[in-house]
Amino acid sequence: MLVFATSDKGGTGRSVTSSNILYRLALNGYNVCYLDFDFGSPTAGAIFGIDAIGRGTSSRRGLHSYFEGEVAEPESLNVWTSSDRPSLRNRSASAGRMVLMPGDEGGAEFTVDNGMTERCRQLFLRLEEEYDVSIVDLSAGRSYALRMALEVTAGPRAATQDARWLIFHRWTRQHVVAANGLVYGERGLLDSGIKLGHAEEELLDRIRFICTAMIDPNAPDLSGLRSTQLSWLIERNEDLLDLAARLKLGRSMRLGSVPLDPMLQWHEQLLTNADQYVREVANAATVEAFASLAERLVDDAVWERL
Repeated sequence: MLVFATSDKGGTGRSVTSSNILYRLALNGYNVCYLDFDFGSPTAGAIFGIDAIGRGTSSRRGLHSYFEGEVAEPESLNVWTSSDRPSLRNRSASAGRMVLMPGDEGGAEFTVDNGMTERCRQLFLRLEEEYDVSIVDLSAGRSYALRMALEVTAGPRAATQDARWLIFHRWTRQHVVAANGLVYGERGLLDSGIKLGHAEEELLDRIRFICTAMIDPNAPDLSGLRSTQLSWLIERNEDLLDLAARLKLGRSMRLGSVPLDPMLQWHEQLLTNADQYVREVANAATVEAFASLAERLVDDAVWERL
């Protein structure tokens, strides 16, 4: 299964959420791979705790170099053995493989040509054979990486029959409107996909939204707010629920949500069992949200035709 993670705007928590979903899948025994297609800002290494590639790999064997034809195979790192975090190196015996394919340090967005598209196709075919789930973290907006992914997964030469698309947005009016535009707007995901050979209904069935930094106005930790503040939050939350439904981002299209988490706002990382039970710095609700998203991602019933 290939999973493409994208968003219309930056700062949605796309990368940290995708990484934590992948981590939960690995803990459940899945063999997984994470590909950093955010070519202009390849920082996935920092989330996985691999400091040497915090801004991308300096080996000149990253994904950027692979697509430009400079190397035959992109660099692959075993996260369990490469991470600088002890809680990741001490993997459980039941955990599956967890591999990171980093971008190149100093890389940038590039115009896609036929050679790059074919190399992408070959890479996706290999991923389908080697891993149970591969998450491709695309850069925000209508990027070249997004177009390449749409092209390679379309038509009779599709590199996979099981591509799924995750669209990330924060729980604000601006982000909800932007996520709608990325999927349903002109030159958006559906419009571009159809022009490249995707069937509209089939592509739509493979799209789900993930809402990040979501605040529950009824949560106990907001009890210290003034009554007028709570009333205002409840009203705005109802407004957002109505807006999301009207813009086709409602509950039936949502894979799940992640609560606002101060820890992840300040330090994007994988939330391990040690963070939750030993150091007690990870909120249980956030860990549970990541675990639920991982389960729903691979549950075919969740992705049945709407």
